[in-house]
Amino acid sequence: MSRSPRPLTWRHRVSHIALASAAFGLLPSATALAKDYPAPLEALEKEGLEIFGEFDAPGGLTGYAASHQGQPMTVFVTPDGEHAIVGNLIDSEANNLSNEPLDRLVQGPQDEATWQQLENSAWIADGNENAERIVYVFTDPNCPYCKKFWEKARPWVESGKVQLRHVMVGILDPQSPRQAVTMLAADDPAAVLAAHESGETTVAPMEQLPREWEVKLQGNHELFNRLGMIATPGLVYQTEDRMEMAQGMPQEDLFNTIMGPR
Repeated sequence: MSRSPRPLTWRHRVSHIALASAAFGLLPSATALAKDYPAPLEALEKEGLEIFGEFDAPGGLTGYAASHQGQPMTVFVTPDGEHAIVGNLIDSEANNLSNEPLDRLVQGPQDEATWQQLENSAWIADGNENAERIVYVFTDPNCPYCKKFWEKARPWVESGKVQLRHVMVGILDPQSPRQAVTMLAADDPAAVLAAHESGETTVAPMEQLPREWEVKLQGNHELFNRLGMIATPGLVYQTEDRMEMAQGMPQEDLFNTIMGPR
């Protein structure tokens, strides 16, 4: 069985996203952009704070968008540069003034880096390459919920509105890795995937697995782990203003959000 039929969603990525982004050269690291900061910030940097950018703040404060152990946060430095306040800044109408700079300076770049990593992963295209919406699906050949998601998505895929990109993984069964490599290395991966997910056939593992595709499958596993995934299908999609993730077979409302209008 798949590890979790219940979807899990979250907005803020954890530390491995930022670290992986820097490792892949997709985001400049704090070290690469090193500059002189007020003494309180330099002290916080030594404690592991990563600073992404500076922004204007009211009351003479200077705001900094940062993260610590993957948790996005804002830090506000007093006009004299001698003290810092860590946390959200709230105005007289209870508006959180930290949200916008965190989205712009931290979350946005992290989302872009993650999306690029997904594009560079080993996936099987399912649907129109010119579809207006793309959904990445971490798929295990022996995941029953992956098959349910594949079947339920057919109207969107067949209409050309959505392309699913199946990032193959092999985590649920001893045969899963060999089957995943066989699907990726097939002459027509899309046809093999469709036949397998529809139940028409079951993929028989190749006797000799191509080393190139074994390495690519391992890369998919590493990305799966970096994104904090623990279950399949693992779904990564974009809304109007951000990237979102979910795990397991989504409930109806979430499914429609992921897929968009039919």
